[in-house]
Amino acid sequence: MKLKTILMGAAGVMALGATTASAQDMTIVSWGGAYQASQVNAYFTPYLAANPGINIITDESSADAVARLRAMQEAGNITWDLVDVEAADSLRLCDEGLAMPINADEQLAPAPDGTSATEDFGPMLVSECFIPQIVFSTTFGYRTDMVPEGVEPPTDACAVFDLETYPGRRALNRRPVGNMEWALLCDGVPYDEVYDMLETEEGLTRAFAMLDTIKDQTIWWSAAAETPQLLADGEIFMGSSYNGRLFSAIAEQDQPIGMAWGYQMLDIDGWIVPAGLPEDRLQRVMDFLYFATDTQRLADQAKYISYGPARASSAPLVGNHETLGIPMAPHMPTDPANMTGAFVTNYLWWADYRDEIDARFQAWLAQ
Repeated sequence: MKLKTILMGAAGVMALGATTASAQDMTIVSWGGAYQASQVNAYFTPYLAANPGINIITDESSADAVARLRAMQEAGNITWDLVDVEAADSLRLCDEGLAMPINADEQLAPAPDGTSATEDFGPMLVSECFIPQIVFSTTFGYRTDMVPEGVEPPTDACAVFDLETYPGRRALNRRPVGNMEWALLCDGVPYDEVYDMLETEEGLTRAFAMLDTIKDQTIWWSAAAETPQLLADGEIFMGSSYNGRLFSAIAEQDQPIGMAWGYQMLDIDGWIVPAGLPEDRLQRVMDFLYFATDTQRLADQAKYISYGPARASSAPLVGNHETLGIPMAPHMPTDPANMTGAFVTNYLWWADYRDEIDARFQAWLAQ
């Protein structure tokens, strides 16, 4: 089957698959960039080849998924069929009844040896509404040619707060997740005390005070693709982004960028199915999910981006990059060499406090 890609305006929406009047549309929302490209290569293209009557419309609005799904539910018009979200957002969406519960063992594929999906995904199944795909991290890249002469390159997130040793502009997410943890960790707070401290006014004040030290030297990004571009353009010395975005800039684009893995924030990403889909759309989505989250498909995604597959049975199948031919395992956030100081974002905590701290963070940015 010939695939056709149609860019549809500034929203960055594209359609993949059949373009006949009988095509059955399925709108799939993700994050854009190298990550969404890996999904197209590993999931969408082979699925469309086997299902020529389906038309996949992609959208890059996952960063706004919670607000958008709330608005759709209120309007009684659910236009999305499948949405890629982080674990913390899946918990919020499930708690609010905006995401549909999934029976993993009945609705998802078992492992090739018959191991149930529940056992194969294990602790990655953080919510009854969440279908895990990958383990990723938010970490830091830096310009190798901007490291001052005689200075060791940065190795961890705390270098972002060290303007004296590493002068230059920074880039950080304009959302609080990660930034609040790094602010306290790099101010000497042990990780096992970070979230308790962030529940107090004293802890929040301390985190914002640390961020204040670099605020006027920081570009605040909304899309993870911004940091690799700012690094490539030489606009910043150092910035946070998803490890797969930085891998793409380094390995695929040959940019002069290094990785500072220390204190990387590990997280899980996966699918949710919006609650309230009509039966015909729901059947299409569940058929796609069964295919796209099986052992081979999750392993195939690692050919295109350096995110670890969420299924235990997929890990042994991770091989080389599809076009570069380089082994992908050393570029995974879970590689032992990359795990110094790594921490898993406390998605349960963020599910409880996200709205409150989001509001505080946005108010601080506006000051």
